[in-house]
Parts: sequence; structure tokens; C-alpha cells
Amino acid sequence: MLVADGARPDTLAGAIDRGELPALARLRAEGGLHSVTTVFPSVTGPAYTPFLMGRYPGPVGLPGLRWHDREHATGFPHWSRSYVGSEVRKADGDIDPRAPTLFELAPSSVSAMSMIGRGLRPGDRLGHSLAFGVRAAWTHFRGDLRGWLEIDRDIAGRMVRRIRDDRPAFAFCALLCTDKLSHAVGHDHALVRDALRIVDDTAARIRADAERAGRWESMHLWIVSDHGHSRVTAHDDLAQLLRTWKLSVRAHPFVFAGGRDAAVMVSGNAMAHIYLRNPSPARTRQRAWWPALETRWGSLAERLLERPSVDVMLLPVSRDVCELRSASRGSAHVAVANGRYSYRPLSGDPLGIGAHEKLSDAEAYEATQDSDYPDAIVQIATLSGSARAGDIIVSARRNYDFRSRWEPIAHVSAHGALHREHMQVPLLLNRPAARTPTRSVDIMPSALRAMGLAVPPDLDGVSFV
Repeated sequence: MLVADGARPDTLAGAIDRGELPALARLRAEGGLHSVTTVFPSVTGPAYTPFLMGRYPGPVGLPGLRWHDREHATGFPHWSRSYVGSEVRKADGDIDPRAPTLFELAPSSVSAMSMIGRGLRPGDRLGHSLAFGVRAAWTHFRGDLRGWLEIDRDIAGRMVRRIRDDRPAFAFCALLCTDKLSHAVGHDHALVRDALRIVDDTAARIRADAERAGRWESMHLWIVSDHGHSRVTAHDDLAQLLRTWKLSVRAHPFVFAGGRDAAVMVSGNAMAHIYLRNPSPARTRQRAWWPALETRWGSLAERLLERPSVDVMLLPVSRDVCELRSASRGSAHVAVANGRYSYRPLSGDPLGIGAHEKLSDAEAYEATQDSDYPDAIVQIATLSGSARAGDIIVSARRNYDFRSRWEPIAHVSAHGALHREHMQVPLLLNRPAARTPTRSVDIMPSALRAMGLAVPPDLDGVSFV
């Protein structure tokens, strides 16, 4: 499984059609290229849980690339998490121990550049050493785009050799440069196609080695992406905004001060969790649902919704109900009960799909698939009800994001939101699927089936193998 991190389906298909990715073109002809939905937030890290756990990220403990810890179980004194940097090593401890990873289920595995690695031996986790972490940090904080291309080439070469020499049952390799370059120059820039050529070359080398060893006919080779991208022309920095509104705010990278009123945790830069001080003095570390917060914080929600940067706002009413608001399209409730999903317009129709009651998982997917918000009903329900989600969750309007400072590379493109450009991702298979893949959570159970292993009964995805 090769992750072309941040690749859009149209970007990948366009490069294949132009003859720029011959190895991937050959795979498409033999197997197929599908467009599937990722998860919300559509951001690296949380969006790897479908590949490696077959589950949506919020319920397993990864509500975003950054999140605030109400219960103060994480490190003193900032009580928050950011997987950009050294805290990436804490992700395995943050995910639900009851939810197995592919690395724990497969008889042998090797991985590269994955935030999730529980079940791997240290020597089977490429790109996770201190020396490599220093190299990646130096490249990241200098904004060295060419340096990221070299990192991808290095990691790809090491993975190709491990697959050839050790023949693991499962290999997972994340190549990050498509995302890094898309942030800096846009998803359709020539530099991004350079990153995709590294993916193509890696696939070609894996195939060539497998054919020489007589292993190709039994090998599955899949190319996936975790999220898309879309253009950004304006940055509405939410942390700075709330400070100008005289609130004490905690936000990365300076999380050691402030936060008496709110914590702003941005992911992909086009979505954010906002955690608010519980007005009940006896329950400051417990989650309060929106009805208990509205008297104190309702005016803040209204002011945020008036911002041109905010497309939709999620207000978790309970574990099973979320109020969805749009400044121009009104409000609705998203609810889940007994595995059935409902979308109930209140003062309008924020998703533009009409009312729906008691939909199955598959029916909820179909109800949103042609809208601007594919799979939004299920994604909103699963994220908003999770224990670590924010009290207010915002998804950005097109051309906007929620962070303007402290980025080593000035962002001209972002992701993380519920829009189609962020939520649709490519899935390229080297052999035809038994059924049409629909969601990225389908990938993990499919990998288990491909290896002849049992599929746990409570996964969010369904096998296409």
C-alpha cells in the first residue's frame, strides 16, 4: 500500500492520461482507478486510521492533527496534542487499544512514514529513528521543498529493498511530498507531478522485483491518498481572532500559556476544533454538550458563523445528535441511533440534500454522494460525538483556511474540510475489485481479505476483495 499523501483523484488521473505515470497507467488498465471518500477531518494522521484500522478517526481517539485534552491525561502543562513534530511518537498511545491495527493482525509487516505504527517492531518502522526525525524536522521548518523530494526518494528506495528482501505480508509506505508541495504551489503544479513520479517509480520497482521473483500474480499493489486539496487565497487565523475578542486562547505552537477560555486546534488548516471552558466549576475537565454551553458561548458561535471563512459549523448537542449550521443555508440536525442515520433540516438545509430518516450506512453515503459534502452525514455523526472532539467544530469555506502564522511554507492550498475537493481521494488497484469501493475505511478489511486473514466484525469499512 503506497500513500500518495494529499493526491486528488483528478490530479492523479490527469497525470496518468498525459503519460507521465506509466507504471500507474498499467495498474489502472489491469485493475482500476476509483474515487472514494476519506474521513473528517480530511487530514494526514487521522485519515490514516481507515487504511490501518478500518475505522473512523474520532471514535478511536484521533479527532484531528491537533486536539485539546479536556481530561488532562496528556502531558503537563499544555494538555494538548500536536502530531506535527515530536508528539507524532505519542499517536500509538492515543489510539484505542481495543481497535487492532493491520500491523498487529498481519503475520509480518514493514512501514514507512506512518503516524500509526502500533504492532511494528522498531526495525520495521522506517523513518521513525531520531536521526531521521531530525532530518525531517530540519527539512520541514526550513520549508525545503526539494529536500522533501529527496526524503521521499530515500524512503521509497528503502521500502522497495525491504519488500524485495524480506517479503513481508503487509507493507505500508507513505510518501508525503505530494501534500507538502500542494500546500506550497497548488495541487496541479509541475512540482506536484514530480512527487507523483516518485510514487510511479516506486510502484514500478516493486512490480519489477515481484515479477522477477514470480510473486506478482499473488501480490496486491494499491495506491491510495488520505485527502485532497483546494486553493487558499485568504487566511482567517482563528486563534488570533479569538484573542482580539478578548478571550484567553491556547493554540499551537505556543501552548504553554493562555487557554482559560478556549483552545483552538487547527487541522489541515481548513478545519478546527474549538474547546470552550465548561461554565460548571465542578466539571471543568468534563465534556459539556452544546445545550449546557450555549448560554455562555452562544454569542461566540454566532460571531464565528458570520465570518466569511466559515462554511459550516458543528455544535455537538449530545453523543448522538449534532446541530449543523450555515450562515446562508440555515441549520439542521444530524443524528444516529441504532446504527441508522438521520438528517433533519431545522431552519434550512446546510448540506443541500433534503430531509432523510433512518438511513443505513450505505444509504447515508448515497444520499450525499452527489452533493458538495460527500459522506458528510456519517462523518459529522462519528466525529462530533467522539470524546475528544471540540465543542465547536468549523469547516472552512472555499478559498479560506484558519491559520495564518507559524507555517514554514506559506499555504496556497489547504485541506481538512468537508468539501468534495478535500473528501474525495483516489484508490488505484492492480486487479479488479469484487465490488466498487466507496470509502477509505473499506481498505483495511480488504487488505485482510487479500492476505487471507479474518476480518474483525466491528469495523466501519466493508471489503472490496
